Amino acid sequence: MRRYALIILLFSAAIYVPALMVPPHLMDDVDGVQAQIARNMLESGDWVTARLDGVAYLEKSPLKYWMMAASFAVFGVHDWAARLIVVASILALCWLVFAFGRWAFGELEGFYAGLVIATSIGLFLFTRILIPDVVLTATITLAMWALMRTLDEREPRPRLWAAVMAASIGIGLLLKGLIAAVFPIAAGLLWLTLTGRLFDLATWKRLRPFSGMAIALLIAAPWHVIATLRNPPYFDFSMDSGPGKYRGFFWFYFFNEHILRFLDRRWPRDYNTVPRYLFWLFHLLWFFPWSAYFPRLAKLSYRGSGRASQARMLMLCWAGFILVFFSFSTTQEYYSLPAYPAFALLLGCAVAEGSAWIRHGAKVTAAIATLAFAAIVFILANVWNLPAPGDISRALTQNPDLYTLSLGHMGDLTLHSFAYLRTPLVFAGLAFLCGALAAWRWKALKTQVGLALMMVLFLNAARVAMITFDPYLSSQPLAVALKNELVKRPGTVIFDNQYYTFSSVFFYADLQHVQLLNGRVNNLEYGSYAPGAPGVFLDDASFARLWSSGERAYLLVEKPSVERIKGIAGDAPLHLVTESGGKSLFVNRPPAEGETP
Repeated sequence: MRRYALIILLFSAAIYVPALMVPPHLMDDVDGVQAQIARNMLESGDWVTARLDGVAYLEKSPLKYWMMAASFAVFGVHDWAARLIVVASILALCWLVFAFGRWAFGELEGFYAGLVIATSIGLFLFTRILIPDVVLTATITLAMWALMRTLDEREPRPRLWAAVMAASIGIGLLLKGLIAAVFPIAAGLLWLTLTGRLFDLATWKRLRPFSGMAIALLIAAPWHVIATLRNPPYFDFSMDSGPGKYRGFFWFYFFNEHILRFLDRRWPRDYNTVPRYLFWLFHLLWFFPWSAYFPRLAKLSYRGSGRASQARMLMLCWAGFILVFFSFSTTQEYYSLPAYPAFALLLGCAVAEGSAWIRHGAKVTAAIATLAFAAIVFILANVWNLPAPGDISRALTQNPDLYTLSLGHMGDLTLHSFAYLRTPLVFAGLAFLCGALAAWRWKALKTQVGLALMMVLFLNAARVAMITFDPYLSSQPLAVALKNELVKRPGTVIFDNQYYTFSSVFFYADLQHVQLLNGRVNNLEYGSYAPGAPGVFLDDASFARLWSSGERAYLLVEKPSVERIKGIAGDAPLHLVTESGGKSLFVNRPPAEGETP
């Protein structure tokens, strides 16, 4: 076990530990928001109500903020300290999948399952931002394993495992809300039904549902109660939503964020949804290079009283319920992340069989890797001599309608933009070449390890590519310039558009408050109607007055909006301080004569 566990952790670490490094810096949008909320909690001492720019942010559960804040307290307020929580959770998840697979199926099955989850594209893509989904996935995985351990007749400590299951659900509730309980409970009930144990009294005696509920509530209920009391009105059960109404934490968190979001009636509608067929088909990409083995899952044994068959049935219920659940709800690409361990465990079983289909699947993967290598060679041949001045933002298009999807910025790529990505493309090409050769020439264990090594190199190439995108996706260079300016010449800071547009500036410039020009939208709109909410929102008229006054003011704006800003400012000048990644920092008053620029 130690040898296989060490290999899994080495593969995981080779991919994810380098992701702690900067650049790339924290991105604008969710990345900067999550880190700043954690920082605000640490500095303000208010561990109950999340706030951005002083405005109550009532959408999410707090545990991810608490974890990052604790990391800041120990290591200091750094971007890598925020990422440390995600990286540690990934390593824990990979080990957990291996351990679950080893216990349920065998050493080799667990090893392959751990290899699959560690090296799949999906896990890498959806852990590039500071969202709690990978931590939630780990808690759900532990809950599902604890369910099986509790009901296993050979388990000497079923009571302990029942408590572990309940605690995992309670922790999950503090990470992502009610789905942390819905997913494992619904999948478990479906599994008990299909295995004929739902109405078995002995089953429920071992599960101890009442003591389990007490444990989960003991963990999760205090924050929910305190948050409700601190953000009245206390109880509102309205099923309608819209602007201008403030109904407190309870309604917004439970009704708006859970029920109305599921029904696609949440307000404000600052999100998008992936078409259902793409939501399902994308899993072929998320599990590359292992997705060629998916057809073999249909031939696995799901019936029988043995531990392995029972576990495979649980995996089927687990993954199946989550995918079906989001087929009836609004969904983003990463929403199915809690199902990844179930898929990985099933794939681990399939690969360990070493059947003819697995051998054929490896050849399919080899062919795909060969085509990917050829495509990269073609792209490099077309962009090798192209100039790449400035940063990559000069070669990208903008598609803001897509940015409510987690991979929306992929639509910004152009052929010319690959001229800025020559180095990571070379490494990606080498990765696919090595993977193709391994899959064509090797067999059994060597093939799978070769494919895993391909992904280690490819995903590190992707990380290097993200450094090229850093000025475009993050505003850290603007934040550094603004921070230096504020030290020399203090003034009011204004963000054009919503807070999320320049969220990384708040973090890196260590700002306390900013003014938001036409920013009373999306995530901060609801909190802006709360009693005592700070007046941080500007309309065009108030901005024009502030900008033309004698008070020094700084403005961060995206390049496409500069002309609009000039029209609002009128005769008041915009003096450029610096620009980066298609975004600019302006000031309304240049340095006085004799003053250091």
